[in-house]
Amino acid sequence: MARLRLAACQINTVVGDLEGNAERILAALSAAEMAGADLAVFPELTVTGYPPEDLLGRPAFVAENRAVFDRIAGATRTCVAVVGFVDTDPDGNLINTAGVCANGLVLGRYGKRLLPNYGVFDEQRWFRPGTEPLMTHLVAGVRVGITVCEDLWFPGGPAVAHAGAGARLVVNLNASPYSQGRWAERVEMLTERVAETGCAIAYVNQIGGQDELVFDGASLVMSADAELLGVAGQFVEELLVVDVEIDGDGTKPQSVRSISPNLAPDAEVYEALVLGTRDYVGKNGFDDVVIGLSGGIDSSLVAAIAVDALGAEHVHGVAMPSRYSSEGSVDDAVTLAAHLRMDIATAPIEDAHRTFSSILSPLIGADPAGLTDENLQSRIRGVLLMALSNANGWIVLTTGNKSEMATGYSTLYGDSAGGFAVIKDVEKTLVYRLCRYRNQRAGYDLIPEPVLTKAPSAELRPGQRDDESLPPYEILDPVLAGYVEGDRSAEELIAAGFDREVVERVVRLVDRAEYKRRQMPPGVRISSKAFGKDRRMPITNRYRSGATRV
Repeated sequence: MARLRLAACQINTVVGDLEGNAERILAALSAAEMAGADLAVFPELTVTGYPPEDLLGRPAFVAENRAVFDRIAGATRTCVAVVGFVDTDPDGNLINTAGVCANGLVLGRYGKRLLPNYGVFDEQRWFRPGTEPLMTHLVAGVRVGITVCEDLWFPGGPAVAHAGAGARLVVNLNASPYSQGRWAERVEMLTERVAETGCAIAYVNQIGGQDELVFDGASLVMSADAELLGVAGQFVEELLVVDVEIDGDGTKPQSVRSISPNLAPDAEVYEALVLGTRDYVGKNGFDDVVIGLSGGIDSSLVAAIAVDALGAEHVHGVAMPSRYSSEGSVDDAVTLAAHLRMDIATAPIEDAHRTFSSILSPLIGADPAGLTDENLQSRIRGVLLMALSNANGWIVLTTGNKSEMATGYSTLYGDSAGGFAVIKDVEKTLVYRLCRYRNQRAGYDLIPEPVLTKAPSAELRPGQRDDESLPPYEILDPVLAGYVEGDRSAEELIAAGFDREVVERVVRLVDRAEYKRRQMPPGVRISSKAFGKDRRMPITNRYRSGATRV
C-alpha cells in the first residue's frame, strides 16, 4: 500500500500578472511543503491567469510566461508541483500545458488534448491540442497521470489512456467557471470518470473573478470507490491537503473533513456576486464604487453586495429623486444606507430636468413627454453618476437585472451607464430571493421590508409600475429562461404551456433589444448562459421563430 499526500492549491490568480501569479504559486507551494505534501497541484494556466484571451497573440507575453514557469520550476524542492502555463510545440503553436517539476527540474510536460470551443470558451482560437506521448509520473510510490480541465469531461479521454499506462491517481488542472448547479455536474462527471478509469481523481479549480466570469474553487479529491476524500470551500482561497491511500485495487476512502460545499443555492449565488464584484473592482485598480440608490429592490441588492465585497467605507450611494419619486422610496434608500453603514448623498434632479426639457422643447416642437421624458430623467442620473466617477475616481455600479436587460427595459446612457453591472445575469425573481437571503443572514430587515413588498417601479411617470410594460416577473422569468438560456423557440414554449400572447411579446422584446445589450457593461455570470461571452446574437438579424412571423 502507498500513501500520497496531495495538496490542491486553490488560488486566485490575475490574468497577465505573471510576477504576481508566480509569487502566489511559490507561496502556496511553500505551504504545501510545510504540510508535508508529496504533490502540489495548481489550476489551469496558473502562470498566465485564465482566460488570457488575446494576450496570447503577443509573442512577448508567451515568452515571459515561459520564463516565469522556468523560474518556478527552478525553485521547487522535493514536493512535486504541477503548474499550468502556456508552452509552444516545435512548430510554434501554443499549447495549454501542465508542467511537472521537482528538485529544480522540469520532469515533464502535458499538453491539453480536448479544447473547449463553446459557451464562454474559445480555446481553439489560441491553442492546438497537445500531441506528445502520455506519461505517468511516480510520486511517493504512486503512478500519477496529468490532465487539464476538458480532458476529463468526456468518456474515452486522456484519463483512460493514463489508467491504461498504470496510473492510480489522475490529477486534473481546472479553470472551471461558476454557474448555478455546476457543483452537481462536476461530481456526476467525476464519478463517471472514476468508474471508467478505476483511478482516484484530484480535481483542482481556481477561484476569483475575471471580467464576466467568476470561479468558485470547490476543488475535490475522489477515491477510486467514488468517495469524496476532501473538498475545498467555495469562493475562498484554500490549500486542501488530503492523504490518498492506494492499494492494488485503488484507493481507500478516509474521513478528512466536511466533504460537501456548505452553501445553499441562493447563498452560493450571492457569494459568487460578492467575489465577482470584489475582484473586478480591485483587479482593475479601483478602491471605491458609487451606486444610484432609488429605494428599489435592484439598487438595494447591489448596494448590499458591494458593501459585503468592499466594505462600507468604499461604497457611496446617491439618491436622485425626481418630481415622480415617492417619499417612501427616498426614505427606503436612506434607511438602507444606514443599515449598511455606507454614506448617501441626495441630489434632486428637478432643476436639471426642467432645464433639459426647456432646451429640448424647441427641437421637438413640444414639451418632452412619454418615453422621451422618462429616458431624459434616467440619463440625467447617468450623467451625475459618471461625473462623480470622474471627480472621485469611483467606478459606477449599475443596477439593472437580467429580466430588464433581456427585454430592453432600460435606458441607454441612463441606468445602463457605468463600469460594472453586478446583477446583469440575475433575473428579477432571483433578485427578491437574494434580498430575503441577505436579510435572513443579517437576522433583521437589512434591506427594508417595504423595498421587498412594494410594486416594482422605475418612478419615471405618475403611478408607473413595471407590470404595465412587462408581464409579471413570475410569468416573464420562466419564458426568458426558456428562450434565452434554453434556446427554445416560441412554438416550443407555447407547446410547453406558456401563453401564446405572452411568449410572442417576450420574444419580440428580447430580439429587438440586442443592440442595447451590446452596449452594456460587463457583469458577473451566474447562469448557464449569460448575455455577453455566452450569447452572441447578431444585432442586424431578421430571423424570427415561427410564432412571431408577421
